[in-house]
Formats: sequence, C-alpha cells, structure tokens
Amino acid sequence: MGDAFIRHIELLGYEKRFFPSQHYVYMFLVKWNDLSEKLIYRRFTEIYEFHKALKEMFPIESGDINVENRIIPHLPAPKWFDGQRSTQNRQGTLAEYCYMLVNLPHKISRCLHVVNFFKVRPDDMNPVTDSQIKKPEVFLLPTDAKKNATDITGPIVLQTYRAIADYEKSSTSEMALKAGDMVDVVEKSESGWWFCQLKNKRGWVPAAYLEPMDGPDESEEQDPNYAGEQYVVQKSYTAMEDDELSLKEGDTIEVIHKLLDGWWVIRKDETTGYYPSMYLQKAGEANTSVKSELRNRGAPPRRSTIRNAKSIHKQSRKQISQETYRRNSKKYIQSQRNLKKNFQNKANVIIEKNEQEENKAQPAVPPRPSKDLILNRCTESTRRKIL
Repeated sequence: MGDAFIRHIELLGYEKRFFPSQHYVYMFLVKWNDLSEKLIYRRFTEIYEFHKALKEMFPIESGDINVENRIIPHLPAPKWFDGQRSTQNRQGTLAEYCYMLVNLPHKISRCLHVVNFFKVRPDDMNPVTDSQIKKPEVFLLPTDAKKNATDITGPIVLQTYRAIADYEKSSTSEMALKAGDMVDVVEKSESGWWFCQLKNKRGWVPAAYLEPMDGPDESEEQDPNYAGEQYVVQKSYTAMEDDELSLKEGDTIEVIHKLLDGWWVIRKDETTGYYPSMYLQKAGEANTSVKSELRNRGAPPRRSTIRNAKSIHKQSRKQISQETYRRNSKKYIQSQRNLKKNFQNKANVIIEKNEQEENKAQPAVPPRPSKDLILNRCTESTRRKIL
C-alpha cells in the first residue's frame, strides 16, 4: 500500500479534564485510507500551533503573498483564557476547518505535517488521569449537528478585512495598521473595537478603519429601530462634532440605530445624535468587569472621520443623515402619542357608555302580598307556612 492519508475527520465533541489542572480537549474521529478509524484528543492551542506551521509551509496557499490565492481555511487564535463557553462555541469553526483541510489539494492534505498531527499518540490510548481527581466530563455534539457542521452554534470562518488608512496604536493592546493591510477579524465588539490578527500580530483595531474584501458590510448592521431600546449612560461624554450628543453618567436614553463602528444613534427626549456605544449599558443589565475595563478606554474613531475617498464605504455605502434620523424619530414619537390619545379617547367613551347604562332606571320590585291575600288565594301548603 502507498503512504497513509486521511479520508475524513469528524469532530465528536470535547472533554473537560481535571488533571494535572482543569482544561479542555477536543475529540476527533480520524478515518484513514486503510479504512481504520482512530479516536484522538487535542487541545485547541495545539491545533492552532499546527495551523500556524501549516501556513508557513504553504505561504502561497495561506494568502501571505497574495490574499486572493488563499485556500487554507481560517482559524481564530486562542483567547487569553479558554473557558467552557469558548470551547463549546468553537466547535463549529473546528468542524468546518477539518472538513476544508481534508479537501485541500493532496500536497497539503496528505503532507507529513497533517498526517503526523492526526496520528494516534500514546496519551490518546491512555489519557493521563488520577483516581483521586474527578473523571473527565464528556460533551458530545448532537447527532444533527454532526450531519451539518454549519448548523453548529458559533463562528464558522474568520472574515478578512482590509485597512482603508494607516492607524497608529495608542496602547499595547492595540495593533497598528498600514493602508491595504489584510487582517483576520477574530472578534467583533459592539464597542467599535475589533480584535484582529495580522500574521503573528494580534490586537484591537477600530472597526472604522476596516472594510470587507467583497463590498460594503451594511448587511451586518441592523436597520434603525425608532421604537428605541432603553440604555443607561455609564460614562459621560462631551460632543466633539455637531451631530453628537453630550450626556452625563446616569442619563437614560433610547438607542435607535446600532452601527458597526461603535457610534450609535441615540434619542434623548426628541433630540437625536451619535454617542459611543462603549459608554452605554442596556437598562436592567448587570455590569461586568469586561465592560468596566472597556469604558476606561477612549472611544474609537468614527467611520465618517476616516479620510479615504477610495474606501468602499465612501463609494457605495448607504448613508443616513442626522436630519433623517431626527425626522423619522419625531414621526414615530408623534404617532405613538396619537395612538395613545386615540386609545384614551376610546377608553373614555366606553366608560361613559357603561356609566349611562348603570344610571338607567331599574325595574321596580313588586310588593310582598299581604297575609289575608295569601290565605284567600294561595294553596293549602302555602297557607300552612304563614300560620
């Protein structure tokens, strides 16, 4: 027989292990060309290191030379702390990644780097454990999820975005960009700061500086909601532009349009304007340390402030003027007032009608017949009752 190669890789789920410390491993069923099937366990950090090495071995196919030639699938970098939620949500990504990996050209899918990584190891056969510590907890994928990896909850593949202008980072957690840089977006935060990776660099980047490769991304943005969602201001901000609002901590406002660059259109009474979403918190929602940490940072730049006439956003992105926001918002408020007024009028009419019906003359109760009348006209049994 020829060299061994992989026919299929199926993600079965993951295990929560407690030795030597709590961690998570993914379970894969690897089907080989000799029709054998082997069960292996891998940590996500191992998989990511394998992925990085594979990209270095095939720079053309990984898009390092020309992003249009990329055929090796994307894989997000490990989070600073991988908990059970991120382990579970990442299953969709991994299932899709393995499917695409096996279907790459043979020079990649059957290379020694791939074959050796998915071979059975001694610890796959006899996982290290300790009888004094809890046994591993197994979390299997639902049967229907295995049939269609795209149905699994969680991200599928990373999106590639292009920097439309140079950006100089202002803190160690950010990443500098040059116009034209291609970055993979790992996480999109509503704050307008996106966590990206560029080759071996990772960091936060303002969403305003990024545009998708294939066209405007307004499809990712929700349409304006003039009914509004109630939010509470967690940090004061003084307007720098005419179309922004100045608010104080504790103010209650309504969000009417959530934009990707982290500057949301809000309504205070009948006034509308832009405000940094990272300084807002949904009414009734509990505060978290992550949100508190975000608020200590500066607001991201607005997309309208990036001067680049060649940007896709400048050319064909649908723009809504502040006057349109104000006009539609006032229309909505007025329509709600009219609706409330009409409802109140109808309620008053019903109350008046009920009162009129109650005030109508009621039929008189006939008088009780006298004792003599009963004795003369009623039956024997009735006469006995009054005697």
